[in-house]
Amino acid sequence: MRDFIKNTLASLLAIFIFLGMSVTGLLFLVILSATKDAVPRVKDKSVLSFNMGLNITDAVQGSPNEFNQALGNQPEGISLKATLDAINEATRDRKIVAIYLHGEMAGGTGYAQLKELRGALQRFRDAGKKIIAYDINWGEREYYLASVADTILLHPFGSLEMNGISSEGVFFAGALQKYGIGVQVTRVGRYKSAVEPFILQQRSPENRQQTQQLLGDLWGEFVQTVAKSRNISPQQLQTIADTQGILEPDQALQQKLITKTAYEDEVIEQLKQIGTEEDDSFRRIELQSYATVASDQINQNRNASEKIAVVYAEGDIVNGRGDFDQIGGDRFARLFREIRQDDDVKAVVLRVNSPGGSAVASEVIQREIVLTRKEKPVVVSMGSIAASGGYWISTSSDRIFAESNTITGSIGVFGLLPNIQQLANNNGITWDAVKSARLADLQTVTRPKTPQEMALIQKSVDRIYDQFLTRVADARKLPKTRVAEIAQGRVWSGKQAKAIGLVDEIGGLEAAIQDAAKRAKLGDKWQIEEYPRPRSFAELLFAAPDSQFANLFASKDPILTELNKLKTELTVLTTLNDPRAAYARLPFNFRLD
Repeated sequence: MRDFIKNTLASLLAIFIFLGMSVTGLLFLVILSATKDAVPRVKDKSVLSFNMGLNITDAVQGSPNEFNQALGNQPEGISLKATLDAINEATRDRKIVAIYLHGEMAGGTGYAQLKELRGALQRFRDAGKKIIAYDINWGEREYYLASVADTILLHPFGSLEMNGISSEGVFFAGALQKYGIGVQVTRVGRYKSAVEPFILQQRSPENRQQTQQLLGDLWGEFVQTVAKSRNISPQQLQTIADTQGILEPDQALQQKLITKTAYEDEVIEQLKQIGTEEDDSFRRIELQSYATVASDQINQNRNASEKIAVVYAEGDIVNGRGDFDQIGGDRFARLFREIRQDDDVKAVVLRVNSPGGSAVASEVIQREIVLTRKEKPVVVSMGSIAASGGYWISTSSDRIFAESNTITGSIGVFGLLPNIQQLANNNGITWDAVKSARLADLQTVTRPKTPQEMALIQKSVDRIYDQFLTRVADARKLPKTRVAEIAQGRVWSGKQAKAIGLVDEIGGLEAAIQDAAKRAKLGDKWQIEEYPRPRSFAELLFAAPDSQFANLFASKDPILTELNKLKTELTVLTTLNDPRAAYARLPFNFRLD
């Protein structure tokens, strides 16, 4: 008994010590994290270091490396607005003499975001300040930004990619048939191609047509913009893309795409001459650090109670609350109700970067936007993608802004109905249902849908599509027949969307915010309040799902990269939770390479 008591007390003591150490360690991290929020001091003749490897998203929700951040390491992501604010402040800041662009770009940054960033960089250069761009291998996304620079440097053993834009789709129909997984679909719109990967083995002619035109618009904008900055002809760039694709350093120099070749130490020496030498390098301040300087300065200049709410709708639209990286219908509806009831919020900017998703969730959000607009102005800023359900929630606004290379439209609806009957039967599994009505097991995946059931589901999809057309026609003040012509699930570039009346203005997030301020008659005295609010340190610590750590296992191996893409595309199916099995969404595997 004495040994039992002794051992128990020893165990309890160990637990208390462990808990004490854990709590102490946690408090240390929290305190350390808090101390990192202090605004850094900018020294004279500093260079703003812009690592393009940062994942620039509309709204940074937090990082799986929050512990590293607490210990002083730089975060892996930054919001678009924070980046724009930093560049704009650097343009005004006499202590910042140059921007150093470098690094391999993260895959999540879209061309519309890059266009707005490029505009900010151009204003920096127009102010008489230098931009130095350097990389070992220039990809097209990086070069799109770098082309605005005074000096573009390439490693002597590097390369420059200039081979155009492509979109490669993955088709599962053959594999599904092989393994006995049946798929039935309902859809409205000749161009609504989201279901094609599951029923075809290649693109339909309509899908190929719209994709080709979209890529032509995006590539055309790229060529025109880059050619103007490099003082060469668009035809020259097109010829390079058609005949060379990947340029060696001497070829890039000959084509006037770079200023010269250089090793990193030579780049550093050049930056020393522009700024100030410091610790065998040049005096620099990282973009993430300088973003806190910009934020602090903006808050001082706009110390006002009146606010503009910037709501970031980023990710798939799903029914219910959704995850942090999704647009949950219920969560965003509640968010708009809170904003509507906040008297300090005088206007709303809805930033949409979404391929769409649940039709029901889109309608739930759209309804709250309609009600909010009755109380205060609502302006939409479209990011790189604002299509299908993303366009649905954009319609009922005072003004829609999009970049010329935004991907939008896709006004159409589909239903995807898989079944595993053959797969199960092939492995000795059968079902025997007993029901009180003919349609009692309508939602089952154990058998294909009957013609009667398919007719009912198609009728529901047709009705939702008609409602979609009505929403667009009413909001855009267009005849419904005209909307039907330009709908059909077709995808449009921002440039095309403006020409056909789906978008009001070509412009980015900053233009939308200024328009909202003007509509609310706020003058210059207002502040930005961003929603949804970023996750706290504690939320990341105690509730971090595995998905937050997925990037830790990312691989640059081309085979593993393709397998990860395949996994991602199949995982998207888990977002299909619409109660009516009706979806307004872009193709699941739509991406630009």
